[in-house]
Amino acid sequence: MSFPQFYNPDKVGTLFMADALTASQAGHDLNLPSATDDKERILLMLVDMQVDFIHNDGMLSVPGAIDDTRRTIEWIFEHVGKITTIAPSLDSHLPIQIFSPSWWVDGDGKHAAPFTVITSDQVKSGDWNPLYEIDWSKDYVERLESQSKKQLMIWPYHTLIGTPGHSLTPALYEALAYHSAARNTQPKFLNKGTIPKTEHYSMLEPEVKVPEEPMGKLNISFLDMVATYDKIYVAGQAKSHCVLETVASMMRYFSEKPESIDKINLLTDATSSVAHPEIDFEALANEAYAEFESNGLHLTTTVEAI
Repeated sequence: MSFPQFYNPDKVGTLFMADALTASQAGHDLNLPSATDDKERILLMLVDMQVDFIHNDGMLSVPGAIDDTRRTIEWIFEHVGKITTIAPSLDSHLPIQIFSPSWWVDGDGKHAAPFTVITSDQVKSGDWNPLYEIDWSKDYVERLESQSKKQLMIWPYHTLIGTPGHSLTPALYEALAYHSAARNTQPKFLNKGTIPKTEHYSMLEPEVKVPEEPMGKLNISFLDMVATYDKIYVAGQAKSHCVLETVASMMRYFSEKPESIDKINLLTDATSSVAHPEIDFEALANEAYAEFESNGLHLTTTVEAI
């Protein structure tokens, strides 16, 4: 198919000033019906498609993410007349959070290095000590393990609010502007990850609930909105973490509503796993998705019919 003239696939994964004006004009010129007229309503959920995850020089670059993003953008162009709503999430972090190096020190007072796994046994033995929210932190690592969540991983500083790495990758933003103008509809942005006391992989809930925080619990209103669509597509980064936990949130919430799960489609060629020198996140993710598939999740690709 032909793509809009403003689109340059070679610029995907590079940092530039998104030209929303040109993209919007191109979308407007399509003269498509408004999204409010869609008889079949389609939602595209884009998980954390931000500079720090996608670009090669991003602070937590995911191998394969540039190609994933290129396929996602071109899928949006191909199906602009069918996609009703696009809902991107923005992983949004502060300098001091429970998964940051600055939260923990070892017995010598040295901060934890990125990609360090901190277990509850190590915290009990004093191998790792929290500098903030002491009691909460000790309880937190135990709760992660008891709830069969991932063990606490220390991540490189990434998607810090106010930094270029926090932004949606520019080529994708132009695609959003194009779709918005073409279908006379706004993207539904979701911010996540600003609670210092917990990880927040899923775009729908934190790893451990913090009820006193506005975003500290399951986003039921968004999930109920999701359920109003006829088809739901999911893409983004990373397959092994934020995409996985977003899908898991939906599988749990809709567990008694198989008709809702039947609507969910994961674009498997539009997401990739975090690389780790010792942990095979790809294998762990594939195991989880296979279980989800057995319970009704659809695994598809950007080349299959919508």
